[in-house]
Amino acid sequence: MRLFGITVLTFCLCGPLTRANDQPVFSRDIQPLLQKHCVACHGPDKAESGLRIDDSTSAFARLESGTHAIVPGDPSKSELMRRVTSSDEDRMPPEGDPLSPDEIKVLKHWIRDGAEFEAHWAWQPVPEVTPPAVEDTAWIRNPIDRFVFARLQAAGIEPSPTAKRATLIKRLSYDLTGLPPTQGEVDAFLADESDEAWESLVDRLLSSPHFGERWGRHWLDRARYADSDGYEKDRPRPNAWRYRDWVIEAINNDLPFNQFTIEQLAGDLLAQSTPSQKLATAFHRQTLTNTEGGTDQEEFRVEATFDRTETTSAVWMALTMTCARCHNHKYDQIRQDEYYQLFSFFNNANETKIDVPRSNAETEQYERDSAVHDKKRATADLEYAEALKNLQPEIDRWTAEISQNIDKPATDPTYHPL
Repeated sequence: MRLFGITVLTFCLCGPLTRANDQPVFSRDIQPLLQKHCVACHGPDKAESGLRIDDSTSAFARLESGTHAIVPGDPSKSELMRRVTSSDEDRMPPEGDPLSPDEIKVLKHWIRDGAEFEAHWAWQPVPEVTPPAVEDTAWIRNPIDRFVFARLQAAGIEPSPTAKRATLIKRLSYDLTGLPPTQGEVDAFLADESDEAWESLVDRLLSSPHFGERWGRHWLDRARYADSDGYEKDRPRPNAWRYRDWVIEAINNDLPFNQFTIEQLAGDLLAQSTPSQKLATAFHRQTLTNTEGGTDQEEFRVEATFDRTETTSAVWMALTMTCARCHNHKYDQIRQDEYYQLFSFFNNANETKIDVPRSNAETEQYERDSAVHDKKRATADLEYAEALKNLQPEIDRWTAEISQNIDKPATDPTYHPL
């Protein structure tokens, strides 16, 4: 289905430890453990004794003491294991709670298995997964159902019975349009006993203009559509609705996502770009402005460029780049120079205002109305010129009288105040 979604990835530093007899998984079991007990002193901010435990090159390297913190495959030669199990003053961590017995077992198991570091799951390719083999039942209608059914079976749970049709149309209507079905729509669906009843309902809701309104909300949130206009004043954005309508129309017209992306980031740079494509670039017009007196406009132009850079990264790359504004990112694989390479693209943007007609019919109507207006104005201009011509002698006489009166001293008996 044509559902636009935003994937948000987070650097997760928490998670359940695996059982000691299971194969430890670095991102799930080891990384949270190291983050909890070790990284504060042996991480990107502070690498005491030259050791970074979050980096395999450093963790495997020879230390100043001549030992190695981690010797892959051999926990007995790994200084890390000796320190976390020590009862002397050199125990690690030196402050706070020591590692629990389960944590020590998992860490030892991981080192014995080769101490394999891995990138965060967000940086790994998505592998092809074969749906689990389960008993074919009428309940299974697509591959996703096999995963659900296998989990239910493992938990000893039977699938819930199929919901009533009135419930199904309500759920689907809320999912696709955000609105409840009308009584007439419910009655029509209940009366349709054909095999295509459900598919027809899905197609009808996908074709509804409310589909774009329902799913456009998520995109508009990422586009800062409802954010405040400024730092100090929250002024109205009277024409922002034009961009909102563009998003809704793009979704309802099933605009391919690559084109949806290009037009919002660079619609004005396309050859012979249309007014609609230029309007799409309002995605990045929703930045904060500062109209307070005495502000440095260059400062806030740069702030807007920061916002555009980081919003583009968050929306299209599902990646937070803000840290790299000031330094190489500690956790995500983004360098500071790469941040400013993307920054430079938006640093060349100049804001402007353009008139974008909503449709050809609207343009034609505007031209007709404009012609009528111009004709009326021309007639009024002629009438004004004629009236001024007839009135000019009286104006000249009155001006001369006033000038003479101004030149008289206040003691003159013919003087009178204006």
